[in-house]
Amino acid sequence: MTFHAYNTLTRQKEPLEPIEPGKVGFYVCGPTVYDLIHLGNARPLVVFDVLFRLLQLEFGNGNVRYIRNITDIEDKINAEAKERGIPIAELTATTTERFHEDAAALGCLEPTVEPRATGHIPEMIALMETLIERGHAYVAEGHVLFDVPSYPAYGRLSGNNRDEIVAGARVEVAPYKKDAADFVLWKPSVDDQPGWESPWGFGRPGWHLECSAMSHKHLGSEFDIHGGGRDLIFPHHENEVAQTCAADPESGFARMWMHNGYLSVDGEKMSKSLGNFHTVRDLLADWPGEALRFALLTAQYRQPLDFTFDLLKQAKASLDRFYNALGQAKDPAPGEVPSEVLAALNDDLNTPLAISAMHALADGVFRGEAGAGAALRGAGAVLGLLQASSRDWFQSGYDDEADEIEGLIQQRIDARKARNFAAADQIRDDLKARGIELMDGPEGTSWKRQ
Repeated sequence: MTFHAYNTLTRQKEPLEPIEPGKVGFYVCGPTVYDLIHLGNARPLVVFDVLFRLLQLEFGNGNVRYIRNITDIEDKINAEAKERGIPIAELTATTTERFHEDAAALGCLEPTVEPRATGHIPEMIALMETLIERGHAYVAEGHVLFDVPSYPAYGRLSGNNRDEIVAGARVEVAPYKKDAADFVLWKPSVDDQPGWESPWGFGRPGWHLECSAMSHKHLGSEFDIHGGGRDLIFPHHENEVAQTCAADPESGFARMWMHNGYLSVDGEKMSKSLGNFHTVRDLLADWPGEALRFALLTAQYRQPLDFTFDLLKQAKASLDRFYNALGQAKDPAPGEVPSEVLAALNDDLNTPLAISAMHALADGVFRGEAGAGAALRGAGAVLGLLQASSRDWFQSGYDDEADEIEGLIQQRIDARKARNFAAADQIRDDLKARGIELMDGPEGTSWKRQ
């Protein structure tokens, strides 16, 4: 099957036609590591992980190059480190490690390459030198700025034109700018601000420049897909297009642009002031990462997603149903991904339709259909779901208590053999009060969290 996606650049759904037949390269904007990732960060992380899995299935693991960057130099990072009173390197090391832990808990695969902005300063300087040479950038008061009027195609990705951008500006225009729409590529660093030596003095890069340099380094001047959140279309991705294509007029940069929709919480924009701001780490303290991942996939990626705890409960209930089915099917190895699941995902990552197909497969397991369990496990694999055994899923969260629980179950068995049913019932009731359900069957007694 051929993957089709809505291309933000052309405003239409298009088939993926790789630049190099049989191979795919795609770039996704990763986190700015100044703090823990939140739900809004988690959505593109999960969405593009599904894309990575789907493309690997189609083209083979070694033929998909997925680049997801780390922004470890940015003014938010500087401000956070200063507020905490710690070195910037210490902050970014800690937050990057926590990001990796949270991404793993969400079931995300590691990207092929995870470049860091601070590791690509020479490439950024080279890109700016090219832009200056070609007349698309200029130096002013220690800054290097992109000259927006010099690039007539500016706005083709977002649909914004230069006049609209200027009219909508709410900040005072810096006096060193030639045009109000011009944006910073390089800025001077003073005092305790991080910086590097450059032809224009000691300074640091602007955020937009970083991704252009990193994508070029690891994917070349033109590649297949660029992804990120809808909030990045303007100005970040628009500026990426401008500076990349102005530096290399023969480059088409990214052929296909994919953007996930906004995420709200209980119908409102997520905000600390509203008390509805959730970090992934906070949620993982009370919920399985797989349930959170499932919840984020219940809406098609381009559509808005309203996150609620009812949605999370429904996601957990659906996973319970799937794992019950897999347990009934004796936890089979993954089979081939069913055609209806592939068809749904190849149609612009229609994850709700794929999940609906998985429910139909679970129905098949409960009806005793041969192969339905393996197909369900295979469907889960391409979505990054159903990665555990049914036993591990239902007993998760009780790792430190497992031996004790098994001991109590044995005591109950012994009590029943001795016809001390009151003691046996008391053990069951005590475990139930701890959120543990016992299930008696022909093969003995098993347990799971309620």
